[in-house]
Amino acid sequence: MSVSHQVPIVAIATAPGRGGIGVVRVSGPDLSSFIRKLLGRELTPRHAHYLPFTAEDGERLDEGIALYFRAPQSYTGEDVLELQGHGGPAVLRRILDRCLEAGAEIGVRLAEPGEFTHRAFLNDRLDLAQAEAVADLIDASSVAAARGAMASLSGEFSVQVNALSDRIVHLRMLVEATLDFPEEEIDFLEKYQARPTLEALAHDLDRLIAQARQGVILREGLHVVLAGKPNVGKSSLLNALAGDDIAIVTPIAGTTRDRVVQEIHINGVPLHIVDTAGLRETEDTVERIGIDRTWKEIERADVILHLQDATQPGDELDAQIIARLPERTPLLTVYNKVDLLDKPFVPGAQQLGISAREGLGLDALREKLLSIAGWNPGAESPWLARERHVRALQDAAEHLANAGEHAAQDDRVLDLFAEELRLAHDSLSSITGKFTSDDLLGEIFSSFCIGK
Repeated sequence: MSVSHQVPIVAIATAPGRGGIGVVRVSGPDLSSFIRKLLGRELTPRHAHYLPFTAEDGERLDEGIALYFRAPQSYTGEDVLELQGHGGPAVLRRILDRCLEAGAEIGVRLAEPGEFTHRAFLNDRLDLAQAEAVADLIDASSVAAARGAMASLSGEFSVQVNALSDRIVHLRMLVEATLDFPEEEIDFLEKYQARPTLEALAHDLDRLIAQARQGVILREGLHVVLAGKPNVGKSSLLNALAGDDIAIVTPIAGTTRDRVVQEIHINGVPLHIVDTAGLRETEDTVERIGIDRTWKEIERADVILHLQDATQPGDELDAQIIARLPERTPLLTVYNKVDLLDKPFVPGAQQLGISAREGLGLDALREKLLSIAGWNPGAESPWLARERHVRALQDAAEHLANAGEHAAQDDRVLDLFAEELRLAHDSLSSITGKFTSDDLLGEIFSSFCIGK
């Protein structure tokens, strides 16, 4: 985000469209002169003022509530003015234009996506993990995700990361002090119990990684692809899981020609279920395009459900499909239509028997999906996390492991031991934004909505 943070910014802060209330938000280093010109009076900080919003010639644009928050006690850490009027698009646009006109002398400009939150980060009102949680809270698609985002915004994740960082810093301080005074001939590793301290750090970091993975699943959900031959019941299963007629179901093989995506929630975890074209050899051009897209979806999958017809024995085509499935992706073989069997279905390992039409076995399927994906309700993270957080934690764990290898060589390589501790600390600090590149900041905040 290559924009100046020294000039005031303005944006409509409520969602586009009609609504009972709309908000225009302004933030800048000093808004006192701007407020006098815009509203014709001064405002008492943190008090609601009911007044008209007027054009420069005195025409009433709207009437509503003005709220002034003086720096640093505001969302951005700067002066913030919020104008709460009626939520019509034309009304809000006129108020926005009036703010730009009244603020021309002090350089008021339109805000970039996420710029209000970016300023809150730069002014130490939020750390980076908390700032990301703002977007996650807005985007939350379930109650569990909203709770997790709120926990992250409240700083629960950051507190744990900072606690680990502080412990690493303390150990660094001791080892670097030892390096500064080599003549003391102190057995550092023994005197300061560096090895058990390092082991405890690694153990706690592993636990935090496990929690973060749960947070990623809760935030991003799982990409579950239904794959198999035509007419094995993929569309019926999608409809059964969604509880609605999302996909067309007919006895005709090859009905599904393109992917159909539906989001469902299991225990608060979002699952993106993808119904795909049946896999087979075909001369039909449209169906072949659908099959090509199916394989692309399979490559992107977090979990693959390979559906087979329980009433039909596996054949060469089933074997070809299984051989082509990516080995790195968790696979669950699901036998559909077990209600049509003459005797009970006995599944093997990583297999389930269901009836999408009758709803048999669907609860077991839901539980198995979460289990395969690594979701553990008993170890549920109270906060959301992102993939970049997990990568940073894993990098820190790798550096601690390297430090452990150096510790095994006694005090002969304390300088390398100290360097690995420094790298581990930097990895953790990148989560909260203490050591974060401008490119990453731009990428993160550009994904926010304008006005936030």
